Amino acid sequence: MTAPLNLTINGEPRRSAAATIAELVTELGLKPEKVAVEHNGVIAPRSTLGEVALAEGDALEIVHFVGGGSDDDTWTVAGRTFRSRLIVGTGKYKDFAENAAALEASGAEIVTVAVRRVNVSDPSAPMLTDFIDPKKVTYLPNTAGCFTAEDAIRTLRLAREAGGWDLVKLEVLGEARTLYPDMRETLRATEILANEGFKPMVYCTDDPIGAKQLEEAGAVAIMPLGAPIGSGLGIQNRVTIRLIVEGAKVPVLVDAGVGTASDATVAMELGCDGILMNTAIAEAKDPIRMARAMKHAVQAGRDAYLAGRMATRKYADPSSPLAGLI
Repeated sequence: MTAPLNLTINGEPRRSAAATIAELVTELGLKPEKVAVEHNGVIAPRSTLGEVALAEGDALEIVHFVGGGSDDDTWTVAGRTFRSRLIVGTGKYKDFAENAAALEASGAEIVTVAVRRVNVSDPSAPMLTDFIDPKKVTYLPNTAGCFTAEDAIRTLRLAREAGGWDLVKLEVLGEARTLYPDMRETLRATEILANEGFKPMVYCTDDPIGAKQLEEAGAVAIMPLGAPIGSGLGIQNRVTIRLIVEGAKVPVLVDAGVGTASDATVAMELGCDGILMNTAIAEAKDPIRMARAMKHAVQAGRDAYLAGRMATRKYADPSSPLAGLI
């Protein structure tokens, strides 16, 4: 008789005599056709569960779907846990009221906020906090418009003084035309901010090597661009985004370039932990409806990733058996 294996299942240690994933699922009282399994960090296609052998020390995540979406499918950044995997911005809306309504429709729990000078000539002018309560929604101060590490660091120091925020979004741009990040300045700013106790979520190019360097410098999340900021071109390089996801030990969120719901779904199907978007919602003809569409798109992409897509084939494979045709 084979000795039981020591496994980690959904974060908990467990001993099992199962030889394959399918046997383990059955042993747990579950039906293989109703769950999705991640085996040592890799999605195991449902069709192969009976073939994938288990070994001592294997780690498995076994998930299923519940009504209204996976309520317990959360993600964590810098020790803070969120249900929504969609982060939305607060720029380009016609007014704060529309911004607040779009946020509500999106279901997002985090909003990015730019740090700007107070209008001292009209201190009674409406402010974002009048419409979006920072006690109910997590504010993520960002460094939009900063072109040097010094400017970005200064901005975030002011943000921390203003609201006590240490979870921040860092972006250091290289030029105004493309709004591509200056990775050298970004890396330098990340190191300094991390040493000062900040927890920077960092906007970067879709470069797996650069992403790993940012993580090593103290980034709590990697945020590669899908396409240039505000372009709406969608995910231009699926290969590098996937490589970043595979190599990261911190959350990966696509930031910039999403234009419509299918773009968000693609990013989530690549295994990203979330999406950050602004223009795609704010510049839609109906921002509220688009916000709602993005909410569903992100969830659909996440569910598809967890489910494990079918294998691609070189030739056709009939869905119905050809034997017994009349």
